Amino acid sequence: MRSFLFVAPREETFSAALASGADALALDLGDPADPARESIRRQAVALIERPRPPGLGVYVLVPPLAGAAIDADLAAIVAAGADGVFLPQACGGASVQHLSAKLAVAEAECGRADGATRIIALATQTPAAIFALSTYGGASSRLEALAFDTEPLRRALRAAPDGAATPLATARSLLLLGAAAAGVAAIDAPFADLADTAGLAAQCRAARRDGFAGKLALDPIQIPPINQTFAADAPAL
Repeated sequence: MRSFLFVAPREETFSAALASGADALALDLGDPADPARESIRRQAVALIERPRPPGLGVYVLVPPLAGAAIDADLAAIVAAGADGVFLPQACGGASVQHLSAKLAVAEAECGRADGATRIIALATQTPAAIFALSTYGGASSRLEALAFDTEPLRRALRAAPDGAATPLATARSLLLLGAAAAGVAAIDAPFADLADTAGLAAQCRAARRDGFAGKLALDPIQIPPINQTFAADAPAL
């Protein structure tokens, strides 16, 4: 898949996302401690169950494994038929194995086939995660990709918004190597400036040259340049 569009589980934003041309949508349920969590979860379930264009994947950004909210979220979204989950704060193959076990339970309880729900690990969000990038190989057949994300790591380093360039570049390179070693796709981080279309296009080209298979997106307007750059028949860069 070339493009993964993060979207809030609201009818109006989901409808726009369906029309964006993204290869997959990732429903972001927000803060697990939100008092409206149950209502948000129900809305996400309704959207997952909606008819969608053929080939469009629907994933859900679940809470970290350490939190209490993940089990209820997994039970609901797996039963609704979500294609996969994004795992935040992933820390190597052990995290993927832990989540895979939870998914197996949820699938068994709702009658879905074992292994039907795939995993994309947000694999560079903490300093410890960087040292675990070599451990994803063989962790689970559910693992589909490792995704690069910069902002949580920058905050963990207590770096200024324009700082930590060298550590982030190191994390990016190690993620590419870790994904290749595990035999899964590497997905590039989202581009934050929605108005900078030239900057997005340049970052997409650089990501493809380096070996990324696709890119995360924050808005439907970012999907066309991402899809164009990462298309199988795109010209050499």
